[in-house]
Amino acid sequence: MSTALHPKVSQTPTIPLVWIVPLIALGIGGWMLVRALAERGPEVTIDFTDGSGVEADRTVLEYKGVAVGTVKAVHLRPDLGGVRVKLQIEKDAAALARGGAKFWIVHPEIGLSGVRGLDTLLTGARLNVRPGDGPPTREFQGLDKTPPPETPPSGRTFMLAGKLLGSLTTGAPVFYREFKVGEVETSRLADDSAGVLIRIHVEAAYCDLVRTNTQFWNSGGFSFKVSLLGATLKDTSLESLISGGVAFATPDTAPLPPPAADGVVFPLAAEAKKEWMEWAPKIPIQSPESISKAPAPPAPLSALMKP
Repeated sequence: MSTALHPKVSQTPTIPLVWIVPLIALGIGGWMLVRALAERGPEVTIDFTDGSGVEADRTVLEYKGVAVGTVKAVHLRPDLGGVRVKLQIEKDAAALARGGAKFWIVHPEIGLSGVRGLDTLLTGARLNVRPGDGPPTREFQGLDKTPPPETPPSGRTFMLAGKLLGSLTTGAPVFYREFKVGEVETSRLADDSAGVLIRIHVEAAYCDLVRTNTQFWNSGGFSFKVSLLGATLKDTSLESLISGGVAFATPDTAPLPPPAADGVVFPLAAEAKKEWMEWAPKIPIQSPESISKAPAPPAPLSALMKP
């Protein structure tokens, strides 16, 4: 008599073949998501008073001419006092998201100080940034306009006190014997509003040209005088004619007074006197190539320009 065979029941769970392909796809998708998040840079929020021209997924952030981020969203602030821009920065540019960084929107600018951002007429607005040196930050207050150009850490800054600003603008040149030795940093009204204060920066190689008895005057703009002896056109360079400029001269006295210290205030004359143009003291200067690349930084702008 034969014995009946009993089926064996396996306790090991099995996965239907139909689920293998979806599970493999899910695993690959998860791996790609983790990898994308690992390679993703920081997302920052920037508040602007106006966001004209800024568009999500189109407006880019540039630094030194290279695109390093993309705007992901633009919307009004809850208090309706401006716009809030969410910006995705690339991982290799994550160091730009640090305290003290300055962000601004680049628009076409045409003025006496020069021409900027004309390419945005074709490409649309873009964001630019100037790095900061603070701790990592995710929220910033954007600037309403392009900031003044950065001045090198070397050199000295001086204040000029005049009656009128004239055609002087940020970035205007500072000349010595019609040779550019510095530039205008910024300006404001004097504390009593009876004049203007202008901060200039002179490069390190030419700092010793500025002595305690140096005379400064406004060399920019167009000046045409007519007298009984004829007509006189103000002798000035094309650069200072367009953007304004400051010139200075030092008396050729012996011995020469000491070099002016950083932050000294000088009067600014509307124009040069005849004898100033004849001064030609022999003042040794340093070669620009020999200047150290890491001298002491100039006095903070806020310290000299505060009301």
